[in-house]
Amino acid sequence: MKITNKLKKNTEFKKVYSKGKSFANQDLVLYKLKNNLTCNRIGISVSKRVGNSVVRSRVTRLIRENFRLIEHTLSAKGFDIVIIARDQIANKNFYDIKNSLGKLLKKQELI
Repeated sequence: MKITNKLKKNTEFKKVYSKGKSFANQDLVLYKLKNNLTCNRIGISVSKRVGNSVVRSRVTRLIRENFRLIEHTLSAKGFDIVIIARDQIANKNFYDIKNSLGKLLKKQELI
């Protein structure tokens, strides 16, 4: 069962950036904003500073998969969540990203 939808439009990302709350750690920055829907929506942003297209795609897939695995534990519903990857995440493995994302979600009280 799909619980989370995707943010796709630039205007949706900009709204979360401007009005949402943010928390960060050494690997990721996470923004959240209440969206008045019954489901969460997620957007992932990985800039060119992280690496070439192969590296950026790998990082995006790792973040998306880690979020998918822990989204059933989210206690909060109805949020737009934007996850931004920082430069040093290119050298991290699956479990490092899992720990980093889990800590951010706990800090934002989504878990």
